[in-house]
Amino acid sequence: MKKLKILSVLLAIGFVLTSCGKGSSSNKVTDGTTSANIEKVDSSEMFTDRDYDYSYDEAESIKITLNGDSATSDSSAVKISGSTVTITDEGTYILSGSLTDGMIIVDAEDTDKLQIVLDGVSINSSSSAAIYVKQADKVFITLAEDSENTLSNGGEYVAIDDNNIDSVIFSKSDLTLNGLGSLTITSKAGHGIVSKDDLVITSGNYDITALKHGLSANDSVRIAEGSFNITAQKDGIHAENEEDTSLGFVYIVSGSFAINSDYDGISSSGYTQINDGTFTITTGGQSDNNSSLSGSLKAIKAEGDLLIADGEFNINSIDDALHSGSNIAVNGGTFEISSGDDAFHADADLSINGGTINVTKSYEGLEAQTINISGGDITIEASDDGMNAAGGNDSSGFEGFGGQDQFNSSSNCSINISGGNIYINSYGDGIDSNGTITVSGGNTVVFGSTDGGNSAIDYDGSSATITDGTLVALGNSQMAQNFSSNSTQGSMLVTVGSYQGTEEITLTDSSGNEIISVTSVKSFNSVLVSSPEIQDGETYTLSVNGNKTQITMSGLIYGSGGMGGGFGGGGQPMGDNFGGENTQNIGGAPSGRM
Repeated sequence: MKKLKILSVLLAIGFVLTSCGKGSSSNKVTDGTTSANIEKVDSSEMFTDRDYDYSYDEAESIKITLNGDSATSDSSAVKISGSTVTITDEGTYILSGSLTDGMIIVDAEDTDKLQIVLDGVSINSSSSAAIYVKQADKVFITLAEDSENTLSNGGEYVAIDDNNIDSVIFSKSDLTLNGLGSLTITSKAGHGIVSKDDLVITSGNYDITALKHGLSANDSVRIAEGSFNITAQKDGIHAENEEDTSLGFVYIVSGSFAINSDYDGISSSGYTQINDGTFTITTGGQSDNNSSLSGSLKAIKAEGDLLIADGEFNINSIDDALHSGSNIAVNGGTFEISSGDDAFHADADLSINGGTINVTKSYEGLEAQTINISGGDITIEASDDGMNAAGGNDSSGFEGFGGQDQFNSSSNCSINISGGNIYINSYGDGIDSNGTITVSGGNTVVFGSTDGGNSAIDYDGSSATITDGTLVALGNSQMAQNFSSNSTQGSMLVTVGSYQGTEEITLTDSSGNEIISVTSVKSFNSVLVSSPEIQDGETYTLSVNGNKTQITMSGLIYGSGGMGGGFGGGGQPMGDNFGGENTQNIGGAPSGRM
């Protein structure tokens, strides 16, 4: 005997699901592509062996000693003019000491590769970059083991050539940072670290405070490992390329990230891929802040595809928590999300294939043109819809500051649930598709709106079909909808008396075996239940707080929808006089909006 036992408690505590039903997760993503057709990029394409190699031969290296307002070196490749040190040839250079107001310039051949080792360095530049890579093929900045290094800008950037230097470390060439030391960067004006090509970080500890972006690159930001504490008045990590849409991407293999940014935490004009790591991201002064900031204040944003393979994410954002101008795929990871707008928003497809997602606050939990769920444990608290499938893009920004949500077209929209454990507590529609809904697996519990203008499930398309899995949805009967008659699994929609709080709802078969047990978290007068155990011709008992009704299935669909959208949905839901013993027998009633 298949059985579903659901204990619904406060969202902060979560929910427990056990089921022996036939729901499956057969659509889980392989290592190749996701169900949103996002190509997973292998890390071997992102990093070279030398990116990872922070070793150096001290005896063979060139030493530069910084002495407050001057510097010394025995190498002819090092030019010193007052407190400005210019390195002109490839090789390995070990820096130690301090410059109170000076800078290091790399001006070598465009075929040269250089390694600069920071070994207890403190450099402040009052009016420019502390380290400026003017020309080279590639520069490696290595943090010597156990060393503590500090680079800073005094609050302005004065042009010294035709390049717009605007960060503490500024590179016109590919730039890699690695090592086993620490680096503190303070930029009172401009950014922390900028590369006009690729910015690669493979190890090290970084504490960055910047008036603008923390880390920024034109072509890509690639991080293999490291510890990052970033406070930025613009974006924490930013990659943008206006000329080549294949670039401007962010690629993170692992690392520890604490990002507090006024605008986006992680932002890319291309794609973003995160394989693993620990992320604590706060944007816009947190999700409940009535900030006067305008613009994008998202935690993780990609204009292209966004792929999350794994990781731990603790997000408090005033705008969307995870946002893509294209597709999102989540294959794993744990998420604690408080968002002033959507927890997950994709302009095209959103696919959740695994992971543990706990949304404690959102305007809408999941929003995309197409939402596909094949696995994972998902808990959503939403002030509007728990899930919303709608066409077009979201031009509204976050709820309190961007006006009405424009993400409401109905073209080619669908919600498809084939696996996973899903719990929704929403104050709009629980599951809302401007197209179709298909359920073929998983365990889904919905506590929808208490008002008559919304429903636990809502669809505008031709059908809502269930073929497998278990779904329980409680809400208001006025707009309630059942699954469509083309479903191959039994479903019953029943209007009950008005209940106000933590009521126990159970469904048992004719032998008294419990099929479903759920405890409500707020008022309701409509119950929608679908389970593989509900069979044509069988009789069941639905009990709410001890009040029972017997239901005999004459067909697979029991009870039709209410006056959804003003179009009418067939007859009214059955069981209006719910209380005490009540017997109903109905079959084959049309469901959905006509």
